[in-house]
Amino acid sequence: MSVRAVIFDLGKVLVDFDYGIAARRLAEHSRATADEVRAVIDQTPLLFRYEGGQMTTAQFFDAVRGEIGFTGDFPTFAAAFADIFTEIPEMIRLHAELRARGLPTFILSNTNDIAIGHVRRNFPFFSGFTGYVLSYECGALKPHEKIYRIAEERTGCRGAEILFLDDKPENVAAAEKLGWQTICHATPAVSLPSVRSLLM
Repeated sequence: MSVRAVIFDLGKVLVDFDYGIAARRLAEHSRATADEVRAVIDQTPLLFRYEGGQMTTAQFFDAVRGEIGFTGDFPTFAAAFADIFTEIPEMIRLHAELRARGLPTFILSNTNDIAIGHVRRNFPFFSGFTGYVLSYECGALKPHEKIYRIAEERTGCRGAEILFLDDKPENVAAAEKLGWQTICHATPAVSLPSVRSLLM
């Protein structure tokens, strides 16, 4: 079956990120060290609750502020927390190539409101997708089946009609259970030929 929609993960596929940058910047306004800050914000239960839509941005800010003794205001916090991304140029070009060929493209990401606001403002490529499936809006995180079903509804596609790129094996495995075609992304040098081969 031919691919009718391509779904990208965002972090580590289209943009790289490093929570160490945020931790160092937040530590400048906190009683905690950078390592202690990172232990609060980097792939932690608190972050997962926020990205799973179980906390508002205000609640997340209050929780982090309490944990690390942050003394700055919210704009200072948000700027430090979100400015951790850099484009992966080869993958951005791949996306542009797919759009030029008329293929619908989507983002399916475990993410949060602060990060997405920053990406929208600072990375023009982000506006070029057909649609977006964002965990904090859906109330579910990959690899939970719910968020993949939402993606199917948004794309209007199912099973092998979807090609999905994600860097985490568990997220790829969940998509494969639904019959999606998948690529477990590690490097552009491997992923780009795989995508082009599948779409030929």
